[in-house]
Order: sequence, then C-alpha cells, then structure tokens
Amino acid sequence: MAYIQTYKDLIAQRVADGDLAALAVDMLKAAAVNNGNWSGLWTEVLDRLRELPADTRKLLADALVDQYHSEQAGPAARGNALTLLGILSRGLTGDFLSTERLKKLDELSRQHSVWWGSRYEALAEAELATGRPLAPAVVAVFRRSAMDPYGSKPFAELAASLTAPVLNVGEEWAEQALRDATGPDWQALLTHATTATAAKPNPKWDARASDLIEALGPDHVRETVLPWLALVGRPRTFPLDRGTYEPDVNSAYDPYNANALRGLTWLLSLLPPHPDTARALGALVETSLKKVAGLGPRNPKVANAGAVALARIDSEAALAELARLATRVTYKNTAKLLDSALEARAVALGLAREEIEELAVPTYGLTEVGGAEYRLGEATARLEAHGSKTQLTWFNATGKPVKSVPAAVRRDHADELKELKAAVKDVDKMLSAQTERLDRQFLARRVWPYATWRERYLDHPLVGTLARRLLWTVDGTTVGYAEGELRTLTDDPVREGHEVRLWHPVGHESAGIVAWRDWLERHEITQPFKQAHREVYLLTDAERSTGTYSNRFAAHFLRQHQFHSLAAIRGWRNKLRLCVDDEAPPATRDLPQWGLRAEYWIEGDGQEYGVDTTESGSYLRLRTDQVRFYPIDAPQNSAHCYGGEYHMWLRDGAAPADPLPLESVPPLVLSEVLRDVDLFVGVASVGNDPTWQDGGPGGRFREYWTSYGFGELNQSAETRRLLLDRLIPRLAIADRCTLEGRFLHVKGERHTYKIHLGSGNILMTPDDRYLCIVPKSNASAPQPGYLPYEGDRTLAVILSKAMMLADDTKITDPTILSQL
Repeated sequence: MAYIQTYKDLIAQRVADGDLAALAVDMLKAAAVNNGNWSGLWTEVLDRLRELPADTRKLLADALVDQYHSEQAGPAARGNALTLLGILSRGLTGDFLSTERLKKLDELSRQHSVWWGSRYEALAEAELATGRPLAPAVVAVFRRSAMDPYGSKPFAELAASLTAPVLNVGEEWAEQALRDATGPDWQALLTHATTATAAKPNPKWDARASDLIEALGPDHVRETVLPWLALVGRPRTFPLDRGTYEPDVNSAYDPYNANALRGLTWLLSLLPPHPDTARALGALVETSLKKVAGLGPRNPKVANAGAVALARIDSEAALAELARLATRVTYKNTAKLLDSALEARAVALGLAREEIEELAVPTYGLTEVGGAEYRLGEATARLEAHGSKTQLTWFNATGKPVKSVPAAVRRDHADELKELKAAVKDVDKMLSAQTERLDRQFLARRVWPYATWRERYLDHPLVGTLARRLLWTVDGTTVGYAEGELRTLTDDPVREGHEVRLWHPVGHESAGIVAWRDWLERHEITQPFKQAHREVYLLTDAERSTGTYSNRFAAHFLRQHQFHSLAAIRGWRNKLRLCVDDEAPPATRDLPQWGLRAEYWIEGDGQEYGVDTTESGSYLRLRTDQVRFYPIDAPQNSAHCYGGEYHMWLRDGAAPADPLPLESVPPLVLSEVLRDVDLFVGVASVGNDPTWQDGGPGGRFREYWTSYGFGELNQSAETRRLLLDRLIPRLAIADRCTLEGRFLHVKGERHTYKIHLGSGNILMTPDDRYLCIVPKSNASAPQPGYLPYEGDRTLAVILSKAMMLADDTKITDPTILSQL
C-alpha cells in the first residue's frame, strides 16, 4: 500500500536528515493509522527500524521517550510508544520507561489474550532483557495468545521460552497444583502434562508418563492429582477483562491449562485402577461440558480426554462411569467417544451394547436392594435409597438414631467416612442416570430371560430400587412388585417365568390401566417416572386427514437452548439455529429397532440481532411446525435457519423419500414420539414463563402467551387433571379446592384463585386478574403426601401454589402481596 511505502521512505529521509525527533512523531502517526496493528505489510516498516544502527536506534528511542512524556500524547500514543521502544531497544543498553512498561504489562495480564499484530511481545522481551522475570499473570496472557493458530512466529517463540511457572495462574486448581508440585519430579510431570495437545496419547507420550509416575509413586500421584481435579471449574482467582460481545472467558478454562488437564487425565489412566480415579474423571467430563455464555461447552477437548481416559481404565468403576455418562452427556463428540468405548467393551466381551449398559451398573457397596449398613466403631450408618435420592442415617452404640455424624467417626474413621459420603453421591448420580435409561426403554423392544432380568433389574441392589417400582409383563401377564414379591393385579404371587418385557399402556384397555393405577396407590408405590399414568397419544381425525404429518404441536414458541438440551436427553439430534445464512436439519430421533426416523420441524424466530439472539448469534426462540416420520435411511431434510420450506437434500444420486402415513406408524412409536414432542413444548414454551404476561420483546408473544398459559389442556395436562381429581380429596386443603375445566380453583381469604393445569399460571377472581408467582425450589415447603410418580415439576408447582394460596393471609412475600 502506498502509505506504507511512504513511512518506509520517511525512515530513510529522517535518518539522513538527522531529524529523529520528527521520525518518532512519524512512527506514532503510523501506529495511529494502523490502530497499533503491525501485521501484514506493516512489518516491513518495523524491519526498517530494526535495521537501523544501534546509535541511531538509541537516539530514536530517546525521542520516543520524549513523545511519551509530551502533553499532547494520549493513552493510545503512549501505548504505541512503549511498543515501538520495545522493538527498537533490542540489543541497546539502558532501560527505557521500565515503570511505564511494567504498568502496561500489568494491564495486559488482565486480558484473556492479545492480538499478535500488536507486537506486545516486544514489551515482554524488553522486560526479560533487564534480567527480571515476567509476572506469572503476564506469562499466562502471552501463553494464551500464542495458542492462536493464526499467530506469529515471534509470539510462539516467546511463549515457548516462558517455562515458569509451569501452569498459568488464575485458576484455583492450577495454583493449588503449583503449590503442591514441589521438586523436579513433579515439575517434570506437570510439564509433560502440558504437552497433551493431541486427541489421544501416543506410545511415546505414555512411556514418558509412566517413567514420571514411577519416580513419584502411583499412589502418591493419584492422591495428589485428584484433589486438583475437584477444583476444576471454580471461579477464577482473579477475573479477566471481558469485552461487550466476547464470550464469558472467566467461566471458561484457560486453554494452556486445559492441555495440562488433558495430560493429567491420560496420566491417571496409567495408574492402577481405583474408584476415586473413575469418579474424578466422570466429574471432570461433566464439569468440562457445562455451558458458558457465548462459548458453549467450557472445554470439550478436556471432556473428550476424560472419556478417553475412562475407556483406557479396565475396572468396574470406570465402566460404570462410562455407562452413566452415556445417559447424561449430550455434546455430540463426547457422546460419540463414550458410545465407542461401550461398544468396544461389548465387542470384547461378546455382548450386545444394551447388556454392557446393564452389567456396568455397580452396587456401590449396597448389600440389599436400596440399602446397606456400615459399622464404623460403635456407630452404625444406614444407607437407603428413597425414590431418586439416597439418605444416610446414623445410629449410636445403643441403636438410637442420631442427627449428625458421631464425633468418634469423624475422628477415628475419616477415610471410611469420606468414602461413604462419596458412595452416597455416586448412588444419587447413578439412580438419575438409570431412571433416564429405563424411561427410554419403551421403544427398545427389549425382551429379557426371566433369570437374567431378576439379576440385572429386580434384585440388583441399585437398579432394583427403580425396577421394583415399575410394571412388567412376565410371559404376557402384567405384574408389579409389592410385599416382597412380584404380584398380579389380584396380588397373586409370580415366582417364575420365561420372558420379561417393560409394560406400556399402549394396547391395554382403559379399565385395566386404571386398575393398575389403583394397585400402585393401594401399595403406595411411587413410580420413578410416568408409566401407569403415562400419556397415550392416539391418532386424531385431523392427523388422519393430513395423512403424513401431525400439526398437533405446531405454532409454538420454544426457548431454543432449553429445547436443545431436553431433546438431547431424550435421544434426539438437533442443531442450534444461528441467525446466519445457513441451513439446518429438523430435530430428529432415529429409531433403529423400528427402521424409522422421527422429525420435528422447527425454525429460528425473529430477525433482530441481540434481541432475538444471544451475543454469539444463536436464536433465543424457535417456532415449531410438523412432526413427520421417514424410513431411517431416507435422505435428510433441511431448511434455512431463518425459516422457510423444508426440502430433501439429495446426494450421490439418492432418490427422494416420501414421509410415511401416520396410520402406518406403530401406535407405540407414535405415542412415544409425540410424548417427547409434548414434553419439549410443555417444558420449553415461552407460555410457561410467569413473567411474560407483557408478551416478551415488543409484546409480540402476548397472544400466544395468553392462549398457551390459559388455553386448552394438552395430553400431559389432562393426565395431571385426572391425578388431581384423585389426589385433592386427600389434601389438608381439600375443602378449599375444586377442579373446573382447565383450572384448579383455590378459595383463599383474599381471593379465589384459578390455577391453570397446563402452565401453572394463576388468575384471581372476580376479574381474572393475572397473579405472577415465580416458583422456587424449596425443600422445606409443605408436601402433598403420596404421589404415584416422580418427575412432574408442573404438578409440584401447582400443588405448592395451591397450598400457599389457600392460606393467603400468611403470605409475606412483598412481590406477591403487592398483587393481591
């Protein structure tokens, strides 16, 4: 560019004239022109400066110092002067503006990274030339900056020369590691960990790691490293500056330290198997996949490394973590690694994948279904699984229950106590994972031999706590578990059989379904999820008319990120819609056992960036459309993210495939798929948000919010109504409650309230004025007593609101009182 040549010519002219003061001004003007970005052809200007004789550079440096102190110099000019001084001063005697340089470096240390074109490495090199080390936080910013794949060679060379400290400061786990890792052997181990930049370790990396582990001792390495992993993800020890449209870097991992974390996971996989190791790696995977605003998962590479490490450990605990994570992880690449690891174990053992998932569930020390006792000195701990949670109860030497852990146990059995508390957390996590796995079994078409099923399900110490609360069919006869045995509807015991299947209400008469609901209630069995009360979605006349698609859940507005997470948990694949010129497939669920693929057509809603999108450009809300079914191998449909018609993407001469008639879809498949979609709408709809009575941005959702929040009940709300009809007479507030149409009416002292059975939203008589109550999680809130199933949050919200409003004179919350 012409003006760059002009500055190159000016250098020669000013030097020839001996006017270095003018040259200093010229260079600051050049920096103003390029905004301090000395990349591209501007490097030729810097090269000209570097080529000047030392005495000339010294004079020019003195002139820049003068300019720095001049009254006309602003902050930008002073910063540019410092950078130019760093470039010019290489090889010169003297320390130019050292105090100011240190201040500038301190400012840089609060950045996540800096652009290599700024040439800030010159400041660091000038500081190092004095013999003083860089502050650890300054080292950290240059290391992070050098990881830019488009960075410069000088940046990379500077970062490579910065060997101390071995980890970047700013993260609690790393600073603890720096305190713990004293001595050359530990420093060597951490240094080796930072070289973990590949997807998997190679034999050479493993060999070096094994030598380092041997020098320190495997047990010592495990006992030292695992506490570091427990600190991963905690708030930074000092925050980094964040720009307006930048991701939340303070919640993300330091990328340099992330490499070290990957290396540490690989190191741990080389140690002798230990339950603590598997537990820590599983937790690291989940922590690393937590979402960060503007970024997505914190660090998928670390999560993947944790999955790889678990796959390399040959132990029951590691297999259990792989199986648990496989039910929880929704991030595609990590989920694929977990799936591959389980498939590899299945092939190695000559088993089906489903069997590996069943065999992978550990007992965690439980000696009976849902319980175990542990003797610690004179005290006894009783561990019991109640529903989806585990309770630990303590008894003294006389067998009397005590409220807290006895002091003698804390003093004399600290290690056993630690392991017991860890087991409680493990059981809770696994119960949640197994609940989700079982809830997805309705479409798996599994048939178990009776003896195998008893071993892996009914009598398994952990899974049995769930299996014994479900209904099954043994040789075609429906059975439940009560009073220590499998029993029929008439309570006749069933003690043997050949084939077992998981029961589903599809295909059963209504009278039989209701009878089993009565049986569960009579035996006070709370199911881990809806089974006897499961919604059944039958084909409607409208769907018979449309033929190949269902509009039952069209024209809704969903919170995209909540929908995306929920879809992944339910086994659907979905691509986040961005407000960009791109296409995306519908949300899909593959059903390989049935040879089908279900699709839910969606599109981004809105066009205003920052109002309808996140800072990173993903839509906040989606509009919903049809549900369709295709053969599983049919070409993929796609549509523009902004919206528009879906079309089939035909590749390699593939023929188009028509959607399947809904009447040809097996009733069980249709019901379960539509139930999933109903769940997506019921949970993610903006109509559920009690604070959106104003209609959201610009009020454009007001009509939808009103129609959804107080409109006709969907299938899950109808199920809720049927349950409340049976439940309300048993409540303490029964005389104040009546069910009328879509609402539960609650008579308080101040008003009568109408709680919608679908959304949980509230209207107050006499004028149907809206009452906004934002539900809060409160373990101490009054409980309604027996419920036939777990997992219906809206039901819990409705009941808690009813109990509060029935006694509305005792409400103290000012945000509620101001509306009454």
